[in-house]
Amino acid sequence: MTNSFQPVFELTRGRIVESIHFGAAAVVDSHGRLLASLGDPQLVTFLRSSAKPFQALPFIERGGHEKFGLIPREISLMCSSHSGTDEHVEMVKGMQAKIGVNVTDLMCGMHYPMHEATSDAMKVRGELPTPYRHNCSGQHTGMLAHAKLRGAPLENYIDFHHPIQESILDAFAAMCGLPTEKVELGIDGCSAPNFAVPLYNAALSYARLCDPFEQTPARAAACKTITSAMMAHPDMVGGPGRFDTALMQAGNGHILVKGGAEGFQSVGLLPGALGPDSPGIGIAIKVSDGDLSDRARNGVTLAVLQALGALTEAQLAQMSAFGPQIELENYRKLKVGVSRPTFVLHTN
Repeated sequence: MTNSFQPVFELTRGRIVESIHFGAAAVVDSHGRLLASLGDPQLVTFLRSSAKPFQALPFIERGGHEKFGLIPREISLMCSSHSGTDEHVEMVKGMQAKIGVNVTDLMCGMHYPMHEATSDAMKVRGELPTPYRHNCSGQHTGMLAHAKLRGAPLENYIDFHHPIQESILDAFAAMCGLPTEKVELGIDGCSAPNFAVPLYNAALSYARLCDPFEQTPARAAACKTITSAMMAHPDMVGGPGRFDTALMQAGNGHILVKGGAEGFQSVGLLPGALGPDSPGIGIAIKVSDGDLSDRARNGVTLAVLQALGALTEAQLAQMSAFGPQIELENYRKLKVGVSRPTFVLHTN
């Protein structure tokens, strides 16, 4: 597996390279053409939360959002790793009221909000977190809605062989261009099933999500419902100061973004994002060490988009807090080095 990665991001101190992150990536269009890659595009790895749009797909395809009267902001939250703000919690509660479920049905676990100000305020109040604050509570509420829609049991909705999970796996595999038995399964941090596929196929799934011209009418409509909801309401997908939210805001309806844990990042470019005739394009990136600070995957993602011509200078300036290159300061605000991508992306 080590040979699957190449150096993609480094940090300097003075004139010395102090730290290096290794990674791999695939850039694929909706026709299945590999446009560019870093490392091994056939590297098999888990999408983690980047799989969430596909976990919502069969529910939307069956018209579940219409059945329960879910609005685009709520659909976006179903595909989110939200920050656990009070607004996110109220949105989840509103969804559950429409669906007819409650917090005790959630099987995602609980943690303090990812939004530090909200977390700090809760601790000052002595308020303990509930599953509503979990970053996957929107996703799990969507799964509960799917189970309710089909009259399936709620108490085991995250089991691999539950009807909704089998539908999710079928839909995801089809979007990746793989038979279901070629999708490796694991359990995510929120206890829901998660999927590992080659980076090429992960990128293909995002290209098809953004450009579903070969899908059935129902699936194509569901893809467009999901992508339009996420891009119209990126604050629901992440939250204040989050990379996914900021990049979709800068993308002006042309860029779909959803990251996952352990250094995984997916991006989709809608048709026309690179010019009038450009097809949908998917990008899948994996940083080998898990990149817990997100410094590498943010910079690498922006550098890939810059190389593809997907971001204008004004958009890059809007994203400058995330990279691609950032001047590093110490606690006295002295410039000590830079963090920067180390690769040149060669397109095929």
